[in-house]
Formats: sequence, C-alpha cells, structure tokens
Amino acid sequence: MAGKQQNHHRTLPRFRSKTIIFTLIISSFSLLVILFTFPSSPNQSDRTETSFVASLEQFLIHNAPKLNPPSRDDTVRGEKEDDDVRKLDEMVFERENRLLDEDPVYPVKVYVYEMPKKFTFDLLWLFHNTYKETSNATSNGSPVHRLIEQHSIDYWLWADLISPESERRLKSVVRVHKQEEADLFYVPFFTTISFFLLEKQQCKALYREALKWVTDQPAWKRSEGRDHIFPIHHPWSFKTVRRYVKNAIWLLPDMDSTGNWYKPGQVSLEKDLVLPYVSNVDLCDAKCLSESAPMRSTLLFFRGRLKRNAGGKIRAKLGSELSGVKDVIITEGTAGEGGKLAAQEGMRSRSLFCLCPAGDTPSSARLFDAIVSGCIPVVVSDELELPFEGILDYRKVAVIVSSSDAIQPGWLVNHLRSLLPSQVKKFQNSLAQYSRHFLYSSPAQPLGPEDLTWRMIAGKLVNIKLHTRRSQRVVNGSRSICRCDCWRPNSTASNSLSHLLS
Repeated sequence: MAGKQQNHHRTLPRFRSKTIIFTLIISSFSLLVILFTFPSSPNQSDRTETSFVASLEQFLIHNAPKLNPPSRDDTVRGEKEDDDVRKLDEMVFERENRLLDEDPVYPVKVYVYEMPKKFTFDLLWLFHNTYKETSNATSNGSPVHRLIEQHSIDYWLWADLISPESERRLKSVVRVHKQEEADLFYVPFFTTISFFLLEKQQCKALYREALKWVTDQPAWKRSEGRDHIFPIHHPWSFKTVRRYVKNAIWLLPDMDSTGNWYKPGQVSLEKDLVLPYVSNVDLCDAKCLSESAPMRSTLLFFRGRLKRNAGGKIRAKLGSELSGVKDVIITEGTAGEGGKLAAQEGMRSRSLFCLCPAGDTPSSARLFDAIVSGCIPVVVSDELELPFEGILDYRKVAVIVSSSDAIQPGWLVNHLRSLLPSQVKKFQNSLAQYSRHFLYSSPAQPLGPEDLTWRMIAGKLVNIKLHTRRSQRVVNGSRSICRCDCWRPNSTASNSLSHLLS
C-alpha cells in the first residue's frame, strides 16, 4: 500500500510537467497566429498614400485581383438594339419615381464600366513598366511621365470607385452594378497615358475603339452621353474624337476660354468640371508652416518656364519686370529630380508668396503645389477657372490680381508688401486648412479632391436629367434652346459616328 502511494507521488510531477509543456505549446501557437493575422503596426491600415507611382504600385499588385467578376456587372460587350435602350429607360424611370421622397443628391450612384484591359490595366502597366527607364520629353522639354502624374486624376478616381466598399471612406459616392440604379456612368479610359506613351496612329486607333465601345452601350444611347463622365484632364488627350462626346461630363484642368485647346461649345462650367492637378511636392501642414515661418525671407518666388504660348506670354513680361528686385526670386526651371527639389525647397521653406501665372493654358500645376507647400499663391491668370469653386473660396488662400496690374512697374511687389502681417498669417492659416482639398490619396479621404469631385457633380444631376428627358421627347424641327455659352445640348441631329467608326 505504501509502495503504491509512493509511486503515485512520483507520477504526479511528471503529469504536471507534460501539462505545462502542452500549455506552452498552445500559447506559442496562438501568439504566432495573432502576430501573422494582425498588421505589425496598429496604424498600418489607416495610412494614406499620396504618391501616384507608389499608390499605382500597390494597386496593380494588390487591388487588381480583387476586382468584381464580370458576372456582377451588366456592361454590354456588344451592340444592343433599341429595345434594350427602351427597357433601360423604363427601369430608370421606375427608380426615379421611387426616390422622389428620398434625399435627391447623396450619395451619388455611379456605374463603372468594365472596359477591356487595353483601355485600363494595360495602360497602367505600360506606365508602371517604363517610368523609371524613360527620358521622354514633349516638344517643349516637359518630362512625359511627370506630365502623366500631374494629370493622373483618372487613376485616383477609378482606384477609389472600384475598391471594396469596406475599404472606402467616401460617403458622397457609391458604386452600383446595375445600370438602371445609376445616376452617372464613369468611363475608365486612361486618355493621357495613351496619348503620351503610344505611337500617334496607335493612339488614334485606340481612341476610336474606346469611342465605339462606349457609344454602343444602351446607357449612352439613352442619354446621348449626358450622364457619362470622361476624365480628359490633359488638354491634348482624346482630341481627335472629342466632338463625338461633347454631351458628356468632362473632367478638365481648366476651361481654356482662349479656344486654343477646346472648340467653341465643347466645354462649359454648366456641363463639365475643373479638377486640380496632382501635386508634385510634399505637404507642408500646420506644424510645418509654423516651423518654417521664420525662414520664409523671400517675398515672392517663381521657378519654372518663362517662355509659354497664348496666355502664358505673361510669364516673360513678369520675368522682365521682377528680375533683380530685392527679396524676389524669378528663375528658369529645369526638368528632372533636381529641378523638382529646388522648386519644392523654394516654395516650402523659403518664400511667403509664390507667383502662379498662366501657362500654355490658363491653369498651372504650380497653383496647387504652392497651396500644398504653404506658400501663398499670387494668381496672375485672367481667364482661369478654379476647381470646386462652388465649395471653396480661393480669396482666403490666394492673392488674385489682373495681368494689367501685375506688369505695371513696381505694382505687384508694392501690393504684396502692403499686406499686414495679420493678413499674411490669416492666409497661411487658411492654407493649412485648404491643403487637404488638393491631395489625391489612396484610400481617398473625406473632403479630398476625389470627394469634392462627387459633391460638385451631385449639383449637376437635376440639370443632367432635365436635358436627358427633354432630348427624349423633342421632335424634329423643334427650336433648340441656346444657353449662355450658345452650346446646343438638345439638338435631335447628333454628330454621326459612322464615318469615324467604319
């Protein structure tokens, strides 16, 4: 009996040891699962990316496989008969009747076309695979890939729209997968990449293919394109076929009322939307502005091309007038990373005011680089139309003067020196608040440019529906209504595509 009891005491510690070892193994395994399941940084999922190249890299690697399969999408792959257009119109009418008692604006419901890869992913990969190696430049010496980045609004909007809803942060817009549920139709064709990176004839052929693909859709035929959105942000892009999509909403860098880039009647503030260029500099936030304030000893700064065409001729006049003036830096810019860093340093840490004259078009990326850099823009561009002006008041962040005043001897410098320190401080405080409105990012942020784009377009919806319905019921021979810009939106005789698409 005593022997049995002694043996029992010998066995008990062994049992406890095995239990402890087993518990440690389970705990270690659980710890490994936790480590590999959750991000290494608690804030990793909350990080935003504002670089086009870096965001595109992540998008192509991670997001592309997550695209919704074609089975969830009712984009038409071939030509459709008039009966399909009629059925779609009936479904849209039923939906609009159901929504009469609901909020008529938010969120905007957008249908994103599932276009063939040659219009979308193939072009993004083309940019991605060539931007490091190429030294291509335009006829005036501008780096091609940098121009594409500046006009990459098509990428930022599309990347947000096709992201899984659980990862999106914008409440102003929602993607829908049925055409009858849509307020608007987004055409994800990268017109700027194709213009700059394809051979001329290859680009024209792709433009014609994209045009035919879109205009074959029942939704296009129903509205004649009035509820379709085309990102045409570079003034050279899509130029050969623009006249066939002039009813659509164009996303533009400006309206160019000089007529150098757009034909009369093609663009208008009523129909289209001006979007900011994609910034090329690092953000100077409120902390940066506070720290850099004592070092901003330069009154007025400009680094860029002084010889431009059209309205941009004002640059040469300003350069001549301001050259050699105390506390003013006016210098010819250079392409490449060195030129970018020199411009960024001048705007971000040395200067109070940044000169933003017209370029080849009334707008310039410099305006938005200045805002993001915390440098108060001095806008000298009489024909300029600004982004989101239905929401933002640019008088709070910029000094806006006429060209005739700016070129008068001594006028501009005296005007800037006359501003009180309290006025300058007020401008800088507003810059810290406004900079977020011009930072494209992934994921897109509330009150960022992607968000403001949809808020502005929401204000156009009633007018879009008005002209769509009116165009469906007017009869041949009825008198067209001429709007303020004399653009005739409801003519029953539209441009014929047959000779172009045959």
